[in-house]
Amino acid sequence: MASGMTKTQLIRHLAEKVGTNNKTAAAFLETLTDTAIKETRKGGMFVVPGLGRLKKVHRKARMGRNPQTGEPIQIKAKTTAKFYLAKAAKDAIAPKK
Repeated sequence: MASGMTKTQLIRHLAEKVGTNNKTAAAFLETLTDTAIKETRKGGMFVVPGLGRLKKVHRKARMGRNPQTGEPIQIKAKTTAKFYLAKAAKDAIAPKK
C-alpha cells in the first residue's frame, strides 16, 4: 500500500519549490487550511483552482442497519463536507485511454 506525504514532508517540498523557509511554507499551508474551512462554513463552497472544490452538503435522514444485530436503525440528518476533484486534476492523475 502506498503512503502519502506527511505534513512535514509537504511543508519541506513547498518551501523547496518556492524557495522559502519551512516556517513560511507552514504558515501558508495553515492559512490555506483555515481559509478553506471558514469559507466553506460561511459560503458553502471553497475552490482551489486546478485542484478542486470543498463543498458543504446536507445528508437526509435515512434508515440503516446495525451491523452486529442486523436490526434497522434511524440515522439522523447531518451536514458534512465533500471534496470534488477538478477535471484537469482528474485527467492528469488518471488519463482516459
